[in-house]
Parts: sequence; C-alpha cells; structure tokens
Amino acid sequence: MKIGIAGGGAFGTALGVALARDGNDIQLWARNAGAVSKMQTAGSNPRLPGVSLPQNIAISAVLEPLFACDTILLAIPAQTLPPFLTAHAERLDGKNLVACCKGIDLERMTGPASTIRDLVPGAVPAMLTGPSFAADIARGLPTALTLACADDEMGAILQTALSTTSLRLYRTTDTVGAELGGALKNVMAIASGVAIGANLGESARAALITRSFPEMQRLALALNAQPETLLGLSGFGDLVLTCTSDQSRNYRYGLALGTGSDFDQNITVEGAATARAVRQLASELDIDMPICTVAADLIENKTDVATALNKLLSRPLKEE
Repeated sequence: MKIGIAGGGAFGTALGVALARDGNDIQLWARNAGAVSKMQTAGSNPRLPGVSLPQNIAISAVLEPLFACDTILLAIPAQTLPPFLTAHAERLDGKNLVACCKGIDLERMTGPASTIRDLVPGAVPAMLTGPSFAADIARGLPTALTLACADDEMGAILQTALSTTSLRLYRTTDTVGAELGGALKNVMAIASGVAIGANLGESARAALITRSFPEMQRLALALNAQPETLLGLSGFGDLVLTCTSDQSRNYRYGLALGTGSDFDQNITVEGAATARAVRQLASELDIDMPICTVAADLIENKTDVATALNKLLSRPLKEE
C-alpha cells in the first residue's frame, strides 16, 4: 500500500518518519515550496530538531504524487480540511482518507471523519487520534493511537498498514466518538492551562480534568457516539496527556490566557475554534457543558479568569 501524507508540519512529518522506518514508501506533500526545498536539502524538518528524514520519504509541494497514493493521511488543521477536500474531491474519490487532525468544523459542526464522509462520499473515511506528540513519534518512542473506521474490514487493513514497531494502533468503528474525544480534549487542555497559568494549583487542575470527562461524554451521547469510546486512547488517554504537558500547544495557549501574556499567533491551536463550535452545539442541543462554555468565553475575551472561576464554583452542589 502506497501511503501519502498531506501536511508537512511536525505531526505529518513525524508519521512519515515512523512509517518510513518500517520500510514503507512515503509521499509527503507540503504546500510551502520554500519549506519543501529546505527539507529536501537539509534532510530534516526544522519543526522536529534532531530527526533525520529516511531516504524513502519523498517530499513535494506538487499534489500529483500525493494523489497517486491509495491511502492518504490528512495531517492538516481541522479548519482547513473542508476547503482542501472540496477543492480536490474528484482526485480524492475512492481513496482511503485518514484524518490526523483534531477539531470540529465551525461551519458544518462535524469532526474530521464526518467531514470527509460528507465532502468526499466516494472515499473511505477514517480517523487516527489519541495521546501523542510529534516529537515522540519521530524519535521512535512507544505510542498507542486509535484508528477509527466505520468500515471494520477496511479499518483492519489500515490498522495493519499504519502500525509500526513503535506505533501501536487500536481499532474501533465509532468514528464519531473518536473524533469527539480528539476535539474536546483540546478545549479541556486550554482550560487546564488557564488553571495553572492563573496559579489555581494542581488540585484545581485535577478537579477540572475529572469534571471535564462527563462533559465530553454528554456531548458524545447526544451525537450518537458510544460514550465508552471516550474511556480509551482517543478520549481519556489524550485528555490526560494534553492537560498535563507543556508539549501541548493547547495547554500552552491556556497558560498564556491564565497569565495574561501573548501567544504566538503563527501556532495552530485547534482547541480555540473547537471551543466556539462546542459552545454552539451545547446551546443547540441543550447540553450542560460549563467548562467548554467558559473556555470559549475566555478565548473571545467575553470574560476574565476571576469571573470564569466564580461562575464554575457557584454552580449548584450535586451528587458526583
């Protein structure tokens, strides 16, 4: 199976490195021709310091080699996924399209796998998600992820094709649950960063992570996902990692919000857009999602940390 990867950022490149080390021929596409030229010359990606690119990774700023692949990993931001799919729907028809981004599209209110299903109906949509950092994958450190595909037979084929000696994939047919886990944990990571940045303490962060989980499950249930999916790697596993590590962009963004400091606008923070989408979904579906709502309000400067904290702590007391 020839594997293509759309997206030459840290995560797309890391997946390419892991798969190439196991002998797969990888076609990596990045839209920036200048960045591609530098990667070809240096044999590395500046976003993955100290990691050399295997010889069996071909890098190009031209899309044609990518479209020649049967299976394409879509490692592009969730909010830019829909226009990419729309622009190239004809060329992507019949392919195995594996979303490697995490978020909810602000226009369609759908996760990545569902967006693929809607915009490229002739493709096989799948989702690769779970607790992982690009640097760990690129260095060959043990990582376990969820591979979600509604077509279980194709899911098994993709599971085998995309697993490596250091990258272990677990399979599920619950694509909605997997995409929700990956999207919602980013919002919770922002909230966790805010808690630490505002010096609320580790105990506050532990409480926030704990209470965020039933919030995630409520939305999953309302959208016909299997709530137990969120108990696995794509939900609980990813939630713990991104809420507690400085490697998480969403967590670092939350830290900046909590301390009132600036954050690099060039860094993609998937959870910022997802928080706004979730707040809208919660309102439309009449679901109680206080942490996500407060996070969205903080991101849009509709509230401050002190007011947000008071709002959460003044909620009625109830059973756990």
